[in-house]
Amino acid sequence: MKISNESKVGALTAIAITLLILGFNFLKGKSFFDKTHTLYAKYSNVQGLATSNPVTINGMQVGTVYKISTDKNMKEILVNMTLTKDVNIPVNSVALIRPSLLGTISIEIKLGDATTYIPQNGTIATQNTTGIFNDVLSKVDPVLVQVTKAVTSIDSVLQAVNRILDPHAKNNISATLDNLNKTTANLITASTSLNVLLNTQTGALAGTLKNLNSFTGNLDKNNDKITNLVTNLDKTATNLSQLELQKTLTTLNSTIDDLQTTIGKLNSTKGTAGLLLNDTKLYNNLTATANKLNLLLDDLKTNPKRYINISVFGRKNKNPGLLVPLPDTINAPYLRQ
Repeated sequence: MKISNESKVGALTAIAITLLILGFNFLKGKSFFDKTHTLYAKYSNVQGLATSNPVTINGMQVGTVYKISTDKNMKEILVNMTLTKDVNIPVNSVALIRPSLLGTISIEIKLGDATTYIPQNGTIATQNTTGIFNDVLSKVDPVLVQVTKAVTSIDSVLQAVNRILDPHAKNNISATLDNLNKTTANLITASTSLNVLLNTQTGALAGTLKNLNSFTGNLDKNNDKITNLVTNLDKTATNLSQLELQKTLTTLNSTIDDLQTTIGKLNSTKGTAGLLLNDTKLYNNLTATANKLNLLLDDLKTNPKRYINISVFGRKNKNPGLLVPLPDTINAPYLRQ
């Protein structure tokens, strides 16, 4: 079978396009023959990161950056990483962007210590880095960083001293010292007045103590009279309390006697209230009357013509009346005598 030149050209073109696509994806870090693991990370600044840049763990390359995408706001950049190594990445791991002096930017994954791992197409946490200059500065000359911090602190201290020693602050310090001198003078004056007050001969405190001693002396002289007065007041209060208590008890006893008399009358068959509570005749009469009334109502309901006779031809109802009440509902039974 002879193959035409057009078919050969078409087959070669298809093979070339396929190889071109495979090679382009291979350069981007995507492998079609090895088992890969896709991982996503979100950054606010990728610091020049590009596709095909390496992804490392503990200094070893385990994959490459496959795709970088973002929205129109450029506030969040999504990085798609393809891991060609079969590694377990704990869920508390962090992905950092590491620039280098040679211009190659990579993503470094710092492994966590969790026992669960990020699944396929999962998202790893990220952390912003300080940049290559600060990293180099801190590694090359740590003392220079400390000196810079110390100079900044000294400058802050000098500015504070200058604020204290400016003309306005000096005036405030002078005013404070003047006020302190005035306060000291007032303390001296107050101390003099206190000495006069505490003088044992002419001081006001001495006179007050003298009056207090005189008052306590008078109390001591009249101690017996005060004792008798308190005793009399105690006796009077006792008599008053006993008088009121006796009156209350007498009233209470009288009330109890009246109550007992009333209860005795109720328990006996004398009087209207006693008969109502103790005699069953009234109850029986009421029961009989209720039965007769029920019989009348049932007879009226059964034979209404015996009581209301409206007849054109003058025929009378000859049905005999009820002798026994009709069966009623269960909630209102008849009482038989």
